[in-house]
Amino acid sequence: MGESMSGLKRSHMCCDVTESMVGSEVTVMGWVQRRRDLGQLIFIALRDRTGIIQAVVDGTSEEELFKKAETVRSEYVLAIKGKVAARTPENINENMKTGKIEIIAEELRILSESETPPFQIEESINVNDELRLKYRYLDLRRPNIYKNIVLRHKVCQVTRKFLSDEGFLEIETPMLTKSTPEGARDYLVPSRVHPGKFYALPQSPQLFKQLLMVSGMDRYFQIARCFRDEDLRADRQPEFTQIDMELSFVEQEDIMDINERLIKTVFKEVLGVDVKTPFKRMTWKEGMERFGSDKPDTRFGMELKNISDIVKDTEFGVFKNAISSGGSVRAINAEGCGHMPRKQIDKLVEFVKTYKAKGLAWIAVNDDGSIKSQITKFFTPEKMDEIVKAMNGKPGDLILICADKDKVVFDSLGALRLEMAKRLNLTNPKDYNFLWITEFPMLEWDEEENRFVAEHHPFTSPMDEDLDLLDTNPGAVRAKAYDMVLNGIELGGGSIRIHRSDIQKKMFHIIGLSDETANEKFGYLLEAFKYGVPPHGGLAFGLDRLVMLMCGASTIRDVIAFPKVKDATCLLTDAPNTVDQSQLDELSICIVNKKEH
Repeated sequence: MGESMSGLKRSHMCCDVTESMVGSEVTVMGWVQRRRDLGQLIFIALRDRTGIIQAVVDGTSEEELFKKAETVRSEYVLAIKGKVAARTPENINENMKTGKIEIIAEELRILSESETPPFQIEESINVNDELRLKYRYLDLRRPNIYKNIVLRHKVCQVTRKFLSDEGFLEIETPMLTKSTPEGARDYLVPSRVHPGKFYALPQSPQLFKQLLMVSGMDRYFQIARCFRDEDLRADRQPEFTQIDMELSFVEQEDIMDINERLIKTVFKEVLGVDVKTPFKRMTWKEGMERFGSDKPDTRFGMELKNISDIVKDTEFGVFKNAISSGGSVRAINAEGCGHMPRKQIDKLVEFVKTYKAKGLAWIAVNDDGSIKSQITKFFTPEKMDEIVKAMNGKPGDLILICADKDKVVFDSLGALRLEMAKRLNLTNPKDYNFLWITEFPMLEWDEEENRFVAEHHPFTSPMDEDLDLLDTNPGAVRAKAYDMVLNGIELGGGSIRIHRSDIQKKMFHIIGLSDETANEKFGYLLEAFKYGVPPHGGLAFGLDRLVMLMCGASTIRDVIAFPKVKDATCLLTDAPNTVDQSQLDELSICIVNKKEH
C-alpha cells in the first residue's frame, strides 16, 4: 500500500515555507498530524522534523484529489504539491511558525499508510514510559524528544570544532579489548576464533588514551561509547557516551582552563547562555563538610554544620555513641519548615534510613521562639537554645540532625538537603552553577576486601606535597583529581596521571596488586611506560548528562535515541535475548542453569 514519489521532489521542509513565498509552487512531504474535514474543505496539518504546515484541499478541485484527501488519517505519510497562499486574518494561527500561510494542494500522494498509533504524537502527551520506549520510533517524532536529539547533535558538533581548533586529534580506540576488572563489571564478548577466550567492551578508553600520549599524539579526543555491566540505579545506562580527552605536558590548571572554555563555547553556541568563567573551586573536604556531597548543588544554602562539640557531653546514646566511635553529629536547617506535620517528619526519618542512617533527630522552632523536639528530655533548655543558635534557627524553622559515622552522616544529610530543596522548590534548572571539586582522596578503604582501593583509578597521580604519605599514611593522600559539577550533578572528571614507574609500582602495591597481577591486568600499558612517558592528564564528560541538563530533561533516557530501561533491557528490540544453539556451539559456549548448580 502506498504510492511512489517518482516525479515529485521535495522542494522545502515544512517550516522552511515562508510568507515571502506566497504564490510560489512548493512540494512538501511528511506525516499527517491531524486532518479536519469541513465538508467542502479538508485541512491537513503536515509534520516533518522542522514542524507543521497546513495544506488545504478544496472540494471544487479535482474529484480524485478530494476523495484521496478524505481517506487520509493521522500518521499517514504524504507528498503534497501546491501553491503557497496567505491565510485570511481570522484564520492566522500565531502559535504556529507557519501560521500565516497554507498550501493550496494541487497534487497529493499517499506514500505510506499508518495504523492508529498507540499514543498521540504530541509534545505534552502524558504516556507511560514503557509504552514510549517500546514504540521509541514514534516517541522520537514528538517535538520535545526530537529537539533533545538535535541539541545533542549540536553539542557534539561544537565540541568537535572547539577541540580540533585547540590542537586535539579525534582518534577512535577499540571496542573489543582485554578485560581489566578494576571498577565496574565488564561486558564480555566471546571469541569464535579463539575458543574459551573473551574480549571485553571498554568501560572507558582510559588505557588506550594514555597509550596515545606515549605515542606522541599530544592531544587526543573522542566522543566515545562506554559499557558497564553494573546494577543500574535510577538514571544509569549500560552503554553511554563520553566526551573523552587526554593531553600531554600539562598540569591540572591547563586541563581545567581548556574545559571551562569548551563548556562556555558549547553553552553560548547551542543555548545562547553566557557561562561565567573561571568556575568556582572547592576541595573535596569542603564539599563534604558543607554539603555532604562530592558533587554539591550550590544553587541553595541549607548547609551542613558540625554540632559535635556542642553535644559532646550528652548522655543521649545516639549522639554519644557516634562521637565516641569517631563519627560526628551534624545538622541542616530547613528554613520555614517548622510547621511540618509529624507524619511528614517521620517520612524524612524513613528517607535517611535508605542512606544507612539509624534515625533523624529534629527540632522545630515555634513562632514564639519556643522549641518542640523529641530530644528535649536529654538536654537542658540552654543547650537546646545553643544548638538552635548554632544552626541560625529562627521562629518557623526545622532543624534536622543526624549522628553516625561521617560517611553515613554526609550521605544522609547530603541527600536530605536535596530532597528538602525539591519539596521547597528552591532551585531553577536554568541557573547554571558550575563548580570544580578538587583534592579528592587518592584511596578509599574497602571494609569488605580489607584493603585500599583507588578512588578514581590506579593511574591517578598523588599531589606532590603528599608523596611522602604514600609510605606512612596512604589514606591521607590527596589526588591530582578534579570533577566538574553542574547543579549537583557530576558532568565530568579526570586527573593528572602517574608517569613515574616508581610511583606507579608503589600505587599498585598499596591497593594490593602484586607485580605479577599488575602485569597480567595492565601489562601492555606498563610495558609502554618503559619507553618514555610524557607527563599527561585528561578528563571525560558524560555527554548524556550534559545534554540532559542543557535540555532541562528529567532523565538521560530523553536525550538518548534508543535507551534501555532500568534492568538493562531494550523494550523496542527485546534485547538481550536467546540465540540459536548453533551460534553457541560455534563459540564453544554452554549455558548453565544457575539454579541447578
